[in-house]
Amino acid sequence: MSRLSLANFEAVRFVRDLAKKTNAPELAQLASRMSTVYRLEEHSSSGGDPFAKVKALITDMLAKLEKDAAASADQKAWCDKELAESTAKKESSGDEMEGLSTKIDVSVAKSQKLKGEAATLQRELSVLASAQVEADSIRSDEKALFDKNKPEIEAGLQGVKLALKILNEYFSKNEDSSSSGAGSGIIGLLEVVESDFTKSLAELQASEDMSGRAHDKLTQENQITKTMKDADVKYKTKESTGLDKSVAELKTDREGVQTELDAVTDYLAGVKQKCTYKVTSYADRASRRQAEVAGLKEALQILENEVAFVQTSFKLRGVRHHHA
Repeated sequence: MSRLSLANFEAVRFVRDLAKKTNAPELAQLASRMSTVYRLEEHSSSGGDPFAKVKALITDMLAKLEKDAAASADQKAWCDKELAESTAKKESSGDEMEGLSTKIDVSVAKSQKLKGEAATLQRELSVLASAQVEADSIRSDEKALFDKNKPEIEAGLQGVKLALKILNEYFSKNEDSSSSGAGSGIIGLLEVVESDFTKSLAELQASEDMSGRAHDKLTQENQITKTMKDADVKYKTKESTGLDKSVAELKTDREGVQTELDAVTDYLAGVKQKCTYKVTSYADRASRRQAEVAGLKEALQILENEVAFVQTSFKLRGVRHHHA
């Protein structure tokens, strides 16, 4: 076997062993193509570089492997970037969702509390209004009774006073009358009646005045209470309405964040599906490709050394032939 044939055989075997070692079908195909080229060149009489086509095959394969390595590195960088950014965005959206949900829950609870308090105040106002109506009715009855009794007592009192005046005038003119004793008794009785009427009238007026003042005081207190409770109802209703509006806005915001979260979750799932296998095996594949590139470079170096050796041998034979 010539040195060229031996070099051919070693180069093919080197690449074939490298293919087995790295489990690379592409290198096995390269070894097969190298063997075919060597056989064709061996029977060719062109006189060209016997390794040129093989070196071209190896060089092309090296370029392909280096291009694949660069593409894999770019893919790895893209996967790392997209996974990190998408994961961070998902976590951020999740945190935002949680924060919005908390705000919504707090606002809803506060609004419901305010609405309950406003409803309680309105019930109290209803009771207060009923109590005022009842007090007004009682006061009206009392006033009507006073207006009825006062004139009657005043009329009775005036009648007694008139009778006393007449009797007193009569008996003062007839002091010697035998009926003066009986007259004194009648006058005394009428005076007692007058006193009773006067006392009753005073008590009736005092009772009326006291009832009027008590009713006025109660009405004033009820009005103050009503004013305060009305204002409180208005405030609580306004607050709960504002909270309900805020809840509606927060829910809209949450729907938007949920849409973003769904989108980034779907995107992240797609990135994981696209990148997980490649990312997990990247180190192994990079190591294998590095071994393939190193092996091919070594094979190329062997061939270049053989070419240099053959060319040197041709030159030496040419020199010796010239001197001969």
